[in-house]
Amino acid sequence: MQRKRKAFRDWDKGLVGRDQALEYLEGREPRLSNFLGLYCNLTISLYFDISSYHRAIVMFGLNALIGRHKINNTNNVWEGAWDPTNAYDFIKYTVSKGYKIDAWEFGNELSGTGVRASVDVAQYGKDVINLKRILDELYKNSRFKPLLVAPDGSYDKEWYNKLLQLSGPGVINVLTHHLYNIGRAIDTHLLERILDPDKLSEAETTFRNLSETIQKHGPWASAWVGESGGISWSGGRDVSDTFVNSFWYLDQLGMASTYNTKVYCRQSLIGGNYGLLNTSTLAPNPDYYSALLWHRLMGKKVLGVSTDISLPFLRTYTHCSKERAGVTLLLINLSNQTQFILNVKNHVTVKTNEVAKFREEYHLTPKDNNLRSQTMVLNGIPLKLTNKGDIPTMDPVHNNVKSSIHIAPLSIAFIVYLNFDAPACARH
Repeated sequence: MQRKRKAFRDWDKGLVGRDQALEYLEGREPRLSNFLGLYCNLTISLYFDISSYHRAIVMFGLNALIGRHKINNTNNVWEGAWDPTNAYDFIKYTVSKGYKIDAWEFGNELSGTGVRASVDVAQYGKDVINLKRILDELYKNSRFKPLLVAPDGSYDKEWYNKLLQLSGPGVINVLTHHLYNIGRAIDTHLLERILDPDKLSEAETTFRNLSETIQKHGPWASAWVGESGGISWSGGRDVSDTFVNSFWYLDQLGMASTYNTKVYCRQSLIGGNYGLLNTSTLAPNPDYYSALLWHRLMGKKVLGVSTDISLPFLRTYTHCSKERAGVTLLLINLSNQTQFILNVKNHVTVKTNEVAKFREEYHLTPKDNNLRSQTMVLNGIPLKLTNKGDIPTMDPVHNNVKSSIHIAPLSIAFIVYLNFDAPACARH
């Protein structure tokens, strides 16, 4: 999972022009009063910090509405060619300073019918080719070549298909989409939606169709989730920042990986109700620990998993373990009554490798069995920062490798089989 900083929102009514580009960078207040100042406030010192932050992967969103105008008598349709002048100056400045921007993103939520603005795909395709030309020109003497990312909006099959057809091979490196499939923050049934396996599975259609779009029309491009928080409009209060949200979050990470998604950008690290960190204390919310365990345990290779019977309330995902031999299972029990008892076997060798006599288990539950708790419990121990403000030790429990796995109702578990004989995980 990667973080990204979004800037130059496309629905800003005030747009920074060429004469303001470097003025804005030099820290003088732009003559604007809208989302731009509220969300970005991009001073030269802040831009330097973002660009040079250790190990940060930075994707910068460019305003793709500059030069266009809204069509009268329409809700959100904009027409006209994109004016790249501001973007050209800004990218040129970035290159001259040696700042590393890993990816340039063209616009925000303009695909299909858009959110607050939409652009016809034929014009957008021409404009993204223009941006590619600018990047090739400005980075021609640079050893580092950034990615061009687009369109970063809701997936619309026809619009996305045409975009790849119109832009052509090698222009768009990454095809991004936004996904908020649980509902809006004002919905009064968010918790029930998160625990509904049919609701969670709705996102699979999007992942499958996007994968088909790339295979058929743009095999040179990778699929990313450019933004996802489950619940739109800043997330659900006492839902997105609590234990129950991890049922959606981890399930979608598993589903995205199954369909070859390379990067998943979570909305957000901090901010709104769906932040991984508490906005007041900066203490981790439950989803932070879920993301951390995923990051530590789940490798990049996805494995097939099957069960003897259909179990809609048990979600299962299996990956090669990260940076060590073996496989890791993610098990999500959405049932409020049923404890699942599982036996695992390898269909190739019929049994697990005898080298490891035990497996590692990480069982996640909410404090006091309250699904809306902001405290996650790992193997019976509440997870909270140490007195020094460090992340607590997150140790597994060990069980005999041949014993059954018990998954309690409304719980989540990572199960690590050490040295499990999976040929697909063999290192070459």
